Parts: sequence; C-alpha cells; structure tokens
Amino acid sequence: MWLDAPPRRDDLKSSAPARPAGGTLEDVQTTHFGHSCLLLDTGVARLLFDPGTFSTGFEALDGLDAVLLTHQHFDHIDADRLGALLAANPDARLIVDSGTAEQLADVEHEVVAPGASIQVGGSRIDVLGGEHAVIHPDIPVIANNAYLIDGTHLHPGDSFTPPPAPVDVLFLPTGAPWLKLSEAVDYMRAVAPRTAVPIHEAVLARPAMHYRLFEQLAPEQTTVRVLDRETATAL
Repeated sequence: MWLDAPPRRDDLKSSAPARPAGGTLEDVQTTHFGHSCLLLDTGVARLLFDPGTFSTGFEALDGLDAVLLTHQHFDHIDADRLGALLAANPDARLIVDSGTAEQLADVEHEVVAPGASIQVGGSRIDVLGGEHAVIHPDIPVIANNAYLIDGTHLHPGDSFTPPPAPVDVLFLPTGAPWLKLSEAVDYMRAVAPRTAVPIHEAVLARPAMHYRLFEQLAPEQTTVRVLDRETATAL
C-alpha cells in the first residue's frame, strides 16, 4: 500500500506518537553522515542506517548495536567499507532486506521483512513497507524495508511508506530518480511529524532549494530541521 504515491493524512491513525521504549525523546541523538546514512543513539541502542557510497564519516564509529540496510542500491550499502565497519563493531547485528541479503553470502546477517518487530538493545524496531518506489515501469521493483524505531522515528528508505500512527521524526527523502519534490511534500504533509529531517540529498546539486520549499510547504505542526553533517543532534 502507498508504494508509488504518498499516503493521505486521513490514512494514518490519530493516536499520539509512542514514547521510546527505553528512554525519552530527549535521550535520542541523531547524526547525519550524508544522504541516507544516519546514526540513531536512542540511549539504549546505537543504530546505524544505510552506510552507502554517498556517505562519509561513519567509518570511525564503534559501539554499534546494529547496522540496518533498507535495500540493495549502492548509495545505501557500500560493500567496500562494510567489512571494516563490522570488524570495528563485532557485536553489531547486520539487519537487511531480502534483496540485500543476496549480496552478503559471506557476511553474517539477519533478514527481516515487513511485519516483523525486533528488539535491538533496549529499542524496538518495526519493519514496514516492502517495496522500493517505482523509478520507471521498465525497471524491476526491488525490496525495501522502512524502519520505525521505538514508534517515534521513521526511516522509509526509498519509499513513501506511511507509519501506522503519527511519529515524532520523519527522515524525509529529498531527491532521487524515483521522486518529485511535490511527492516528498505530500508525504511530509500526510505523515505530519513534529520534525522532518531531509535525507537522500546527495544526488542534488543544490539541495538547499528543496529544503526551503519543505519549510514553506510543511504542515503547521511540522518543523523542518536540516542537520549539520556528523553532528549528534537531539530532535
């Protein structure tokens, strides 16, 4: 559902966002390493998402509880740097979608699919979505996991996957071959998070143009927050 077009606000349940399972929202620190790569430190788990080829600075991270990949495209998984990252984080679980798993024959990993709910450290991760947004009808659609962390922070990967209920933070895809700016705006309006954090911007020459339009067109209750690179930020 809603794989090719943003959802409507009315399609989301109206309950308030959940609270983090192991702490408070103030405990959650988010670090953007460019494009789709984010570190969420929830206070009870350190979770790295989509360390891909367009992202830098994540290589020196340690103490990770999990590395989670949304899908198999190179801008979301850098195979050349993944091995060293995992070696520096021997206790980290590598959690992936079914398509990425086909590329990891020699790397220990866990495959999760939409509908699953897993515990990493003290945080709960619900797997949503299922398919990558359509790039072109002639290009096969691949698997894509969206990850909802503690019911409050949603990383949709390359999709307009809606949360099952309102969320505090939406990591908002900004530029890609599969989206138009108007679609990203409609997605932000439908989800209507407290905070929208633009990600997936590396394909744009001037992403600030998109950021300004997000700010102008955001719903009244949503603050658009562009994160400084490699800087832990409480949202």
